[in-house]
Amino acid sequence: MKLAFIGCGNMARAMMGGAIRGGFCGAEEIVASGPHEPALARARREFGIRTTRSNAEAAGGAETVVLSVKPQVCGTVIHEIAGAVREDALAVSIAPGKTLAWLGKAFGRPVHLVRAMPNTPAMVGAGMTAVCPGAGVTPEEKDRALRLFGSFGRAELLPERLMDAAVSVGGSSPALVFILIEAMADAAVADGMPRAQAYTFAAQAVLGSAKMVLETGRHPAELKDAVCSPAGTTIEAVRVLEKTGFRSSVFEALQACTRRAKSV
Repeated sequence: MKLAFIGCGNMARAMMGGAIRGGFCGAEEIVASGPHEPALARARREFGIRTTRSNAEAAGGAETVVLSVKPQVCGTVIHEIAGAVREDALAVSIAPGKTLAWLGKAFGRPVHLVRAMPNTPAMVGAGMTAVCPGAGVTPEEKDRALRLFGSFGRAELLPERLMDAAVSVGGSSPALVFILIEAMADAAVADGMPRAQAYTFAAQAVLGSAKMVLETGRHPAELKDAVCSPAGTTIEAVRVLEKTGFRSSVFEALQACTRRAKSV
């Protein structure tokens, strides 16, 4: 078995679907485990993968084992699978706040470890993942991790000291963007636009704006200035955002997220 997911929640399913659609592996090469049968049944139905209620069984035959569980239960789960993980397997943790040192101690034996922080846009092939290989990870294993996460979006190497920042700016930030899209659509609805159409306009505007940042390489402020004509409509909207503390609210929200990541 090529790929095992220990845990079958939303992020695990996003990664499964992305890995299959992105060509990292076939559905028949994936196994997932977890305590909740409805979640396992959903994964079987959506992706055609194999599932089991035994974490040790799932981990035992896999080349790559993804720990896709909450930080609060990470230690318990590692205790269950530590003896089953193959010596030549790559163990990947997506649990926020759990350092490579903590993970190594939890396993209690030498394991090839990678910390990663993906996000749910992996579901649509547009994920952003920070990847931090441990000291014992080989170049082939590092490449394998990058190929896994790159199969459903972008993946970049980060030093461990920046992983908590990656939780906020990458892992959690889609929730902020969804709030922005919802608020933009609500405003359009208030101005008379049908709701379904308002969501399309708002979401496409966010998608296109993000694409401009990534593909032009221009600074976001420069792109913003290009839209703001003198005495125009856009600069008036920007004025209101600045007056009501929009920029500071986003800054504070992400900093709070990073602090929480450090404490879990």
